[in-house]
Amino acid sequence: MDLGNLMGMFGDLKEKMEASKKKLDGIMVNGEAEGVKVTMSASKVISNIGLSDSLVAEGDKEKIEDMIMLAMSKAQEAADNIAHNEASSMAQGGGVDMGGLMDMLKK
Repeated sequence: MDLGNLMGMFGDLKEKMEASKKKLDGIMVNGEAEGVKVTMSASKVISNIGLSDSLVAEGDKEKIEDMIMLAMSKAQEAADNIAHNEASSMAQGGGVDMGGLMDMLKK
């Protein structure tokens, strides 16, 4: 494998990674916990935090903080799962010859 092929493979990989990031930016996930809903992209950018009126009416600041943290953790877990699946998909069928790249790097 020559340098031109190697550069082409890296270019293809970079394009696939950029497309994957753009895809993750557009996928929204939610995490919910007892009256709190956190919405974020699969790339972990929070777009909204919603609190139910009943939770706010309780006035328990510590509970609200705990529920926000729990809802955020659930949303992050969902985002991680989607990102992991996207990365696996890209590695398996992404059209980049990773075997050829690895062979080149061994030489």
